[in-house]
Amino acid sequence: MQPAIRFRLPSELPSTVLQLADRHRSQRSSQTSAQAHNPLHGVTLAMMLERLVAHYGWDELGARIPIRCFTQDPSLKSSLTFLRKTPWAREKVEALYLSCHKPIKPSDGRGS
Repeated sequence: MQPAIRFRLPSELPSTVLQLADRHRSQRSSQTSAQAHNPLHGVTLAMMLERLVAHYGWDELGARIPIRCFTQDPSLKSSLTFLRKTPWAREKVEALYLSCHKPIKPSDGRGS
């Protein structure tokens, strides 16, 4: 006769498993709250670049951030490729985007 299979109830789980679950839950909530305060959350690099080009144009964008992908035969595709590979240039684009595009605060549902 085979021994009966015994399933553990949550209260019987080893304390390390419960501690790991608690840690995972707290990390997830801290990541969510950190993103809630990030003004670039949900804004892709392509969206930023398209809005900057619409706002400034390639010539002014190249004058404000003097990198070759903005000054010599600029295109969205080549600029995105360069910015994805070059962190310092991406940081400059993000800073310029934040300076000219103020984040929209979500409404609280009470009207104006």
